[in-house]
Amino acid sequence: MTQQVPSTEPELTGVRNFRDVGGLPTVDGRRVRHGVLFRSGHLAHATEEDAAFLASLGLHTIFDFRNAADQKLEGPDVELPGVRNVNLPLTDPADGAEFWKMVRDGDLDQLRAILSDGKAAHRMIIAYRTIIKERTAEHAQVLRSLAEDSVPALMHCAAGKDRAGLSIAVTLLTLGVEREAILADYLESNAKHRRYKVHRSGNSPSAYSPEVMELLSPLFDARAEYLTAAFETIEESWGGVETYLEKGLGVTPELRERLRERLLD
Repeated sequence: MTQQVPSTEPELTGVRNFRDVGGLPTVDGRRVRHGVLFRSGHLAHATEEDAAFLASLGLHTIFDFRNAADQKLEGPDVELPGVRNVNLPLTDPADGAEFWKMVRDGDLDQLRAILSDGKAAHRMIIAYRTIIKERTAEHAQVLRSLAEDSVPALMHCAAGKDRAGLSIAVTLLTLGVEREAILADYLESNAKHRRYKVHRSGNSPSAYSPEVMELLSPLFDARAEYLTAAFETIEESWGGVETYLEKGLGVTPELRERLRERLLD
């Protein structure tokens, strides 16, 4: 028997950035239903207790937006009985394996060259814009799956803030959630206990230096300017959310209504 989803956020040991997005308000006065849409970082390091909690949610589908480099670095998700795992790799803002090798090896000169003087934040903005413009097929697949049979669902990437964050944002836009509420949920990823843990294997002392962590900070932040860039890309490329959903993602009025029936109170 599936237990009731607790009203307070669980203390998960090996899973970062987990939360239920239920309760977010829509522009027409409804709210996202609790217990149907969750988000988190990767599940590769879930403990037995974490896995037991996740299994208790009655999940139908886990959407994993990591790529092969992420999965090699972190490992596969924990197996949950009876849950479908769907891997839809999205653009990695940190450029995958080569980038993280550079971080773990503490190559300070290279990190300065590519991340200093605002270049790290610019890198993130470009990545968010790229995901919106180039990953319409993946986002369309997620929405179709949610409308058909995939609820309750959990969406995650590595840290649970960028690729999963955008996929959650697109879903919430489709449901008609207030823009300010989408941004507020996105920014929750900044809480210290939610942030991605970097596992460095390099022997260089600079791999652990404050300067390196400062250079990397924009990559680990959830910044309003990143999500705003994604919203601006929708406006610039499609002229607005409605056209983006219809022309970009193929969301019909019928599909949108099914999503709202499944995910809203």
